[in-house]
Amino acid sequence: PQCTAAELRRDLGLDAGYVSRVLAGFRRRGLIARRPSPTDKREAILTMTAKGRAAFAPLDHGAATEVRALLAPLPPASQQRIADAMATIERALDGPAAGHGDVTLRPPKPGDLGWVVERHGALYATEYGYDARFEGLVAGVIGEFVAKFDASCERCWIAERDGERLGSVFLVRKDATTAKLRLLLVEPAARGLGLGRMLVQACTAFARECGYSAIELWTQSELVAARGIYVREGYELVAQEPHAMFGKACTAETWVKQITTTAINR
Repeated sequence: PQCTAAELRRDLGLDAGYVSRVLAGFRRRGLIARRPSPTDKREAILTMTAKGRAAFAPLDHGAATEVRALLAPLPPASQQRIADAMATIERALDGPAAGHGDVTLRPPKPGDLGWVVERHGALYATEYGYDARFEGLVAGVIGEFVAKFDASCERCWIAERDGERLGSVFLVRKDATTAKLRLLLVEPAARGLGLGRMLVQACTAFARECGYSAIELWTQSELVAARGIYVREGYELVAQEPHAMFGKACTAETWVKQITTTAINR
């Protein structure tokens, strides 16, 4: 409805002199009006006149028609992929400063569990050099989760923003008093938002509701970012063991968090 010249320059990334010349031309043609800002005498509030809105309408309609013509031959799934890709580009250019306020945690939907396996396999191969045995391990964890799932004391959360999956975590029953945190994953593009901690805290809250007195997890010493989250969330390192399960020398670690319970729903 309204803006200032400074806001136009900032949002469009345009030169101040160029914007001033364009706006002066719009005013001469009666397309925009300006009035003093009530909060800053150095600025003017710009609005479109009725003539300006009439001039803008066919331009807006024409642009929308061109886009529809480009997308119309494509099936709906392809149209959605294009829209999702454009949203990804926009978020990447905006950077991580926006935080995770618009991220939601939801239960898994069809296709999500396969995505968890695929992303673990791809990311850990790229970032740590793990071989296919690691992806096989993740697939086994997922298979066991599905086969033995108990909704009263187990959960999976998928982190999502604008339809894009950004991460995952699982909380499963080890025994009557201990839960296991498994398969914490945060996509590289979503790192730095605090999403990993958000997922771990969801596990803690649910474990407390279920009456668990401890949460245990198994990780590798080289996963520095994840280990940092565990430390901040009150986990303690209780065991280490060298191995070569994933095609390279690793050190497995077991961490445990003691929690206070408020209810027993199991």
